[in-house]
Amino acid sequence: MMPFFVPASRGPKARALASRSTFAASVLGFVWLLSSSARAADTTTTPPPVREISESTAPLATRFDDDDPKVPDDLPDLVLHTGKVRRRKPEAKVLFFDMHGEYQLRYQAQRSVPMVPTASAIDERPGLLEDSKGQNHFMSHWLRLEPRLIVSDKVQLVSQFDVLTGLVLGQLARGVSADDTPRDEYDGFKNVQLRWLYAEAKLPIGLVRVGQQPNHWGLGILANDGNHPTLFGDYRYGAISERILFATRPGGEGSDFVIALAGDLVFRDQNAKLTRGDQAFQGVLAAYWEHGQNQVGLFSTLRRQRTDRQSGDFSPYTDAIDAAAVDLFAKFAAPVPGHDAFVFGAAEGAAIFGTTNAIRTQDQARDEEKTTLRSYGGAAIFGIAHRAHGCDTCKVHTPGGKGIYGDLVAQVELGYASGDADPYDGTQKRFVFDGNHRIGLVLFDEVLRFQTARAATAARDPLLSNGERPTPGSDRIASNGGIFGATYVNPTFVYRPHPSLDLKAGMVLAQSTADVVDPYRTATSGSYVNSRGGNPRAKDFGLELDAGVEWRKPLDYGMTLSLGMQAGILFPGDALADALGARLKTPWVTVTRAGLYF
Repeated sequence: MMPFFVPASRGPKARALASRSTFAASVLGFVWLLSSSARAADTTTTPPPVREISESTAPLATRFDDDDPKVPDDLPDLVLHTGKVRRRKPEAKVLFFDMHGEYQLRYQAQRSVPMVPTASAIDERPGLLEDSKGQNHFMSHWLRLEPRLIVSDKVQLVSQFDVLTGLVLGQLARGVSADDTPRDEYDGFKNVQLRWLYAEAKLPIGLVRVGQQPNHWGLGILANDGNHPTLFGDYRYGAISERILFATRPGGEGSDFVIALAGDLVFRDQNAKLTRGDQAFQGVLAAYWEHGQNQVGLFSTLRRQRTDRQSGDFSPYTDAIDAAAVDLFAKFAAPVPGHDAFVFGAAEGAAIFGTTNAIRTQDQARDEEKTTLRSYGGAAIFGIAHRAHGCDTCKVHTPGGKGIYGDLVAQVELGYASGDADPYDGTQKRFVFDGNHRIGLVLFDEVLRFQTARAATAARDPLLSNGERPTPGSDRIASNGGIFGATYVNPTFVYRPHPSLDLKAGMVLAQSTADVVDPYRTATSGSYVNSRGGNPRAKDFGLELDAGVEWRKPLDYGMTLSLGMQAGILFPGDALADALGARLKTPWVTVTRAGLYF
């Protein structure tokens, strides 16, 4: 099951990008913004310039000095340069409006994966034993706009809209409606969404934000704002709250210590959607120490969530979640002596505790007992980036036009998410990373994502429940692409022979952290089996190999064209085998990519 809370705001996710998204962008997002804004918390009449990094901006302006051994502020651009436009910095007594954004177009082809059929599919096709989601190729797109009104260096109004997003051509998926983005309808020209709309003010004592805001913390394994690019794959939606936030430096402008407090009504995250009737309130306390590129912090939250539901015509009931989460995060970066290179690392670990009746057995429902929540997970990254100095003609392709870029980047991510070998023992142990914290293209983002979505959809099939209340917790089986119940190693490598060209490769090696048990198959078959009816004790998910190429071309008016392709192939292990021990036919995914940043 997914984590029952939303931390304060992968990004650039945890693999190579996870370095930027995780180590940099995630930190550069919520954390660096608080840090910079809180620097204004001093008694001086003219506070020093504030860092202009936020969830809606690109990394800092370049501050390279060839003779300076310090780590550059825009180290994330050495790791992953996407072509996103750098935002103009607010200036004292200067009023201006700007709007940047991106348009992305994707064509995806893939091999179908057999899954358990729903009751409706069996009714239509008697004797059906396995069924895929029926989608082998499709085209999708999105247009994201970020209007911003800057009143001064102390006051601004920030917004972000997804004007277009969704499927436009190709085959539709079937039987996976429980997924947050099931790709089962052509919604690419009608799915308009307001993501952010908040006011921000820098006061003498700190920073205040009010409005609909992104949530992002640390590497983004628990809360990810869905606005940080990743080395492989794309972001989707993200965590958003109606929030009042205050951040300050108690020791004054020169202090390295920051405290942030927030009160949220969750608009959308892994566990709640205001639009479907979930009322999730949470209080957030975050504190961290930061000195240069080094940082360590704590994030904690208390959550109360209620959803009014009805079984049949006259049986109302309420699903409740009461949970607390504690999340520790740290990151570092340092120059490599004698080389124009930098090592960097980041680590995040989180634990969730609480109770819920949204997931419960029939015996628990009869005795009015609640399910205990106890899950934990974490990820750590270590990498090295080499800095190259391009020729004068290369400057236009490099961040800030300085002719400096990262030509070699290597990193490895290790991760762990607790699993649940018995979904009916009254304790929920499954930990699910936020779906925007990406590793690879196939295993977690396609195979396990849609296997869990099919199980959730099948459990809620009207023919199975006879129109009555579906099995409690069945709507929380879908992983939505998040890493869950697994330990993994994810090394990645990026080579840039030219600042406009990225050649990248990665590998995912994953094992389950508990018996692989499918709640739907277990409930319907009466035995503990995996999603294909196979041996739950087999723990090898398999080996995934990924590769990609991306080319960027600067255009007039500050725009950048990006073209590329990514592909992944999974050599499945025994944890994905059926009752006879037959493994999946090798799943693969290819994605042709085109984007315009403006």
